[in-house]
Amino acid sequence: MDIKGQAALVTGGGSGMGADVARHLAKGGAKVAVLDIDKASAEKVAKEIGGIGLECDIANAASAESAVKAAHDAHGPARVLINVAGILIPGRIVGKENAPLALEKFAKVIEVNLIGTFNMMRLAAADMAGAEPREDGERGVIISTTSVAAYEGQIGQAAYAASKAGIVGLTLPAARDLASKGIRVLAIAPGVVATPMMLNLPPEIQKSITDTIPYPSRLARADEFSRLCLHLIENVAMNGEVIRLDGALRLAAR
Repeated sequence: MDIKGQAALVTGGGSGMGADVARHLAKGGAKVAVLDIDKASAEKVAKEIGGIGLECDIANAASAESAVKAAHDAHGPARVLINVAGILIPGRIVGKENAPLALEKFAKVIEVNLIGTFNMMRLAAADMAGAEPREDGERGVIISTTSVAAYEGQIGQAAYAASKAGIVGLTLPAARDLASKGIRVLAIAPGVVATPMMLNLPPEIQKSITDTIPYPSRLARADEFSRLCLHLIENVAMNGEVIRLDGALRLAAR
């Protein structure tokens, strides 16, 4: 799909990889709706790229419905959804003094990362389904963000790894579900990305991380994630797949 002039939704677009994706889509000519739970951040990025910034709690049905409708009213039916929003709440299943992980912590990560991703997928897909088909009968593309932790979750990552593994498991059946509508579904599993949080770590800790990455032995850049999103949008043959973006990294237990 050529994104020029097409409506795109980016969750978690107020910062980090989401903001970078929004910038790349806008540079390619897309009409971008920046969705974020932090309205001010969403509006700041949107102002920079000439899009619209919308407050959106992806795990809340009403909030997400309102954001998708507002984006539709401003830009027309969605053609692209990039799911980037997510959270990480670390914790061992049984911690100090044999205390079990608080169930609400596990549930919160699943609610935001997995249920939130599905919530946006179902709403965007319904919006796309009403659009006129383009070349090859295509109506839209949905790309979600999982993680290499879906395959090699580390100690203390049970909730995060489970939520991201859920996105991996969702991708193929969603692609099959939506094939009749001309909507493709994909996911990207990044390794360790140079987000502000990572870059604020002490240099020795950053080095200990990058030393485990075979090649290139460095943190992935946000623009590498964004450029992969653009390729997947443009390549109509790509569907139902999860692509690792990790420099051949395989996470150790800790």
